Amino acid sequence: MRLQISHETVYSLTHAATRSVQYLRLTPRIDRCQRTETWAITGPDRLRVWTDGYGNTVHVATEVESHDTMTITVQGVVSTRDTAGVLPLDDGLPPGMFLRETELTAGSDAITAFAMPFAKLRASLGDIGCLHALMAAQADAVAFQGGYTNVTTPAAQAFAKGVGVCQDHTHIFITACRVLGLPCRYVSGYLAAGQGDVATHAWAEAFIADLGWVSFDVANRQSATEAYVRLAVGPDYAAVAPVIGVRTGGGGEAVSVAVQVRQVES
Repeated sequence: MRLQISHETVYSLTHAATRSVQYLRLTPRIDRCQRTETWAITGPDRLRVWTDGYGNTVHVATEVESHDTMTITVQGVVSTRDTAGVLPLDDGLPPGMFLRETELTAGSDAITAFAMPFAKLRASLGDIGCLHALMAAQADAVAFQGGYTNVTTPAAQAFAKGVGVCQDHTHIFITACRVLGLPCRYVSGYLAAGQGDVATHAWAEAFIADLGWVSFDVANRQSATEAYVRLAVGPDYAAVAPVIGVRTGGGGEAVSVAVQVRQVES
């Protein structure tokens, strides 16, 4: 599948800032399920590229002049293929590093109680069957609904509320996998036909021995298909946020995001 992606983020300030630094994780990863044909990121005049510790491409966008608006745009075409949601362990990242608890994936008694019955299912269903059952049960337990959480909401809080969006589902799934002793990581990216009005999408990848990383999109109750484009991986949203930054001065921020992902002919 060939996907054409257009993504524009506009920051507007009531009071001008004197300096801004934005970290952009908006470049598709190099892996076996996708190939970037064209890709361009535009924003402030100063754009410096580097690779973070998780192998994600990061652009640092710096604005050193007084400004009350900042526009970041992404345009490109990515060719994808369906791998049944499986990627081999070929990115050099040790799976065990994704057993580490973070602020956003800290456990709770409620999540532990929810996940423990699935530990008993592993013997009969195997890891893959167990995790698909976990995904379905979590989707039933936590309704997909916006307005109740934000990107700083921890998994335990979202689970207690019983509502959330894709990043909440992903954080909860990662936390539940850790109860089962399975490494699991957060993936940010694009989805050609997703659930909800979101700028980008998020899902999880759990590591299964002798197989590799297997994707689980709880919000859509499925593994990733050729309709998915992977941007960044990490332990949680804070590590892979598509756009995050700091500024000096400024105030009264308003953010406008417009995203279009559509299939184009080969």
